[in-house]
Amino acid sequence: MRKPPVAPLATFVIFGALGDLTRRLLAPALVNLVRDGLLTKGTKILGVAHTEGDDNSLRDVLGEYIDDKSDWPNMSANVHYRRGDFTQAETFAALAKELTGNVVFYLATSPGFFGQIVDHLGDAGLLDEKGGFRRVVIEKPFGTDLESARALNRQILARASEEQIYRIDHFLGKETVQNILVTRFGNALMDAVWNRRYIDYVEITAAEVVTVGTRGAFYDGTGALRDMVPNHLFQLLSLVCMEPPVSLSADAIRTEKAKVIAAVPPIPPEDAVRGRYAKGKIGKAKVPDYTAEPDVNPKGRTETYVALKVAVETWRWSGVPFYLRTGKAMSARDTEIVIHFRDAPLSLFPDAEGGKLPPNTLILQIQPNEGMTLDIAAKAPGPIVAPVPVSLDFLYASHFDIGHRTGYETLLYDVLIGDQTLFQRADQIEGGWAAVQPLLDAWGKKGKPEPYKAGSDGPEAAAALLERDGRAWHPIQ
Repeated sequence: MRKPPVAPLATFVIFGALGDLTRRLLAPALVNLVRDGLLTKGTKILGVAHTEGDDNSLRDVLGEYIDDKSDWPNMSANVHYRRGDFTQAETFAALAKELTGNVVFYLATSPGFFGQIVDHLGDAGLLDEKGGFRRVVIEKPFGTDLESARALNRQILARASEEQIYRIDHFLGKETVQNILVTRFGNALMDAVWNRRYIDYVEITAAEVVTVGTRGAFYDGTGALRDMVPNHLFQLLSLVCMEPPVSLSADAIRTEKAKVIAAVPPIPPEDAVRGRYAKGKIGKAKVPDYTAEPDVNPKGRTETYVALKVAVETWRWSGVPFYLRTGKAMSARDTEIVIHFRDAPLSLFPDAEGGKLPPNTLILQIQPNEGMTLDIAAKAPGPIVAPVPVSLDFLYASHFDIGHRTGYETLLYDVLIGDQTLFQRADQIEGGWAAVQPLLDAWGKKGKPEPYKAGSDGPEAAAALLERDGRAWHPIQ
């Protein structure tokens, strides 16, 4: 297997360096890259936040979240802190005097700062690439609807080129997500059946056991639809549905993904379900009603669950429904893609109960146990031909040493080497918002989410969404 090249020397300037994202995910991911030998010695982290602090205080904060500290001492020597206000030009003027060479600006801040920070970077000349590359990583949510996403794209692209902008989606750093391309285009068997002739329907699930917790103020103004669908779930949808790219270049792959999202018609409200968790139990832990969570408006209409029926109007997928669902406070943490194949054309083998064998399914497990399962039929031992369902399993952890990964390692490495394959382009972002805009408009005017018990699989209406088509969700587990 080819060893990836070492990334070029650069400085990571992280705005929001004391936040949860930096501590739990970014710093551990960078240390993992050091351990893998993929970062050039001397790669720096320059943290910027508005609170009092110094180099040692930032090192202490980040060090708490490093499990294996064997590489942390060398890394921490290149960690520095600068106090600064993201809204003030003086902060960026000071950075301009200090920064040279290759720089990655990571916006681990509230979304309200995204446009302002890019404007200030432009005004200070920090996006000029005369002495090295200058790249900007922007977290989600990228806008709150179609209009705001378009406005933010216009704002940042007035200051930087599309090649400098990395709209990050941490789901795409998962091994199984990237493995979708290999599964589809590296295996003739899969390529032959990956179309409307053989596939009946597809499910994409992102279930969480966590509640909103202390993030009520943010989540209550966002909701499950905005938080997960036009970004995470649509990115998975595009990988499942895209046509073979002409090459593995970022432009070729992102163009095919953008075509898929553009082929998703606006989703009508009758093809969508929204829910909100009510009090219940997850394991042994009692969960309060969503409206009783801290910083949540008890009279609001924010959803914590959404299920959708989505069409992809292309030659390959016409007539195949895609069912998407995501929710908080559910029965299990489970992110997966389930491909349901059509029945065999003739049932020669009744099962033990005299019915038909279940159709084949391919399950791509993204988290927590990355891998895939192919459910097929096989003959049970004995003198008679008695077929039974069996599963062919592949788990990444059983074949590879994937260690304690955050999902950001590949993405941060790709930013450094300039590979935008796993990052969203402006047209993908806007296409996702365009598809869900009818739901945002309808849900903002009337109705309330259907309650579902915390620790369950969601509201009853979600099951009915598939039952009306004679189908059913794969169990969350």
